[in-house]
Amino acid sequence: MTTTHTIESPLSAVRTRELSVLGRIAWIAGGLLLAATAYYFVGIEQSAVSVFAEGTAIHEIMHDGRHLLGFPCH
Repeated sequence: MTTTHTIESPLSAVRTRELSVLGRIAWIAGGLLLAATAYYFVGIEQSAVSVFAEGTAIHEIMHDGRHLLGFPCH
């Protein structure tokens, strides 16, 4: 007597769903807002014209990332 075993892949249990147009717009807008915020803090926020912090706190935190991305800061 032969026994047959079927192995189910964990990926076969994954269900996908379609996003509505408004859902897609919301994800895109959220991603753009997050990217713009990251760009501001890494590339634009300077200690002299700081909007969010007094002094050089944000500048010092982002200093290496700023040089890595080619932004001048000195």
